[in-house]
Amino acid sequence: MGKGKRVSGVLAAALGVAAAVGLGLGRGQAVGQQEDAAKLWQTTVEKAVAFLRKSQNENGSWSREPMSRGITGIVVTGLIRTGYGPEDPTTAKGLKYIESLVNAKSGHIAGDDAKATLINYVTSVNVMALAAAKREEKYRAVIGNAVKYLKSYQWDEARGVTPDHTYYGGAGYAGDKSRPDLSNTAFFLEALKEAGVDKNDPAFKKALVFVSRCQNFKSEFNTAEWAGKYNDGSFIYTGANQGENRRTDDTKGDLAGYGSMTYAGIKSMIYCGVSKDDPRMKKALEWIAKNYTLDANPGMPAANSQRGLYYYYHTFAKCMDALGEDTFTDAQGVKHDWRADLLAALAKRQRPDGSWVNENDRWMEGDPNLVTGYALMALSYCKPKK
Repeated sequence: MGKGKRVSGVLAAALGVAAAVGLGLGRGQAVGQQEDAAKLWQTTVEKAVAFLRKSQNENGSWSREPMSRGITGIVVTGLIRTGYGPEDPTTAKGLKYIESLVNAKSGHIAGDDAKATLINYVTSVNVMALAAAKREEKYRAVIGNAVKYLKSYQWDEARGVTPDHTYYGGAGYAGDKSRPDLSNTAFFLEALKEAGVDKNDPAFKKALVFVSRCQNFKSEFNTAEWAGKYNDGSFIYTGANQGENRRTDDTKGDLAGYGSMTYAGIKSMIYCGVSKDDPRMKKALEWIAKNYTLDANPGMPAANSQRGLYYYYHTFAKCMDALGEDTFTDAQGVKHDWRADLLAALAKRQRPDGSWVNENDRWMEGDPNLVTGYALMALSYCKPKK
């Protein structure tokens, strides 16, 4: 059998795992499909790693400066979580590069010169990478200092805002003038979580105030005028400044929610201790049940359906993992094996050289190193269970 037919057959098997569960097929058949899905996962990961080995820069980074400072953290996190640990030569070089970004004076992990940009994003993903390495003795102080720095980024009383301010609890790109947004805040929270910060830490409690104000849900948690327009539980890019969004180019007028931010909102609420019984969570879960898909970034208008697709994939994976369920039932009552669905979506989009790239080059998704890093992070959560 030719290679193309073999991969197609394995992909079909991966797609059939959820159907096997839902239709009650024989255990032997379901186990066989699960084994095929495991092979597909391994092949997909190996091809991606082969690409990243070739595209790595001599200094251990990926892509060009200064964006390599954050992209490298994403790639290294993806490598480690898919089984290529600190002893792997490619991963080791990546970690060495991240170590070179530690700013001993300030504590962030975004470099030691004026080129340091997107400091919250970059420090957050590099904390995630160092935490994934599980070298506690080596990185404990670095991670601890980075966490202190990240907390100083959070908009709160120390930065001159009170709980009634739309900035309160959020994190932005950089500096005192950078308004917060849900994407930055989601990465900020994930970094704190991976660094082992206690879930009762005030930073989580403050962040929940901001995250709740990014939801299209009129309630005691979001009293903004725009919150009741859709009132469907979805999330937008930021509730700051009377709401701003990235669904279309009309950043102020179009405040409908979309997939990547809604999944980011749900997982952020979970990290902040919100239960599934909370009205905010119930409303958000209703939205994703109505909009379950891996063919597009749901909620985006048709013309922008692929915008931020790979950011959506890794956020979807983290959110589903945080929910703690192997299957997800959509609004039509269809039960989905989300891991199999995500694996199939990624496998069919992988390029022959092992990379992924988004033809909609928004938010840097035209960079194959970044997108392949996103894909590996997503794959790390959807490895078929034995």
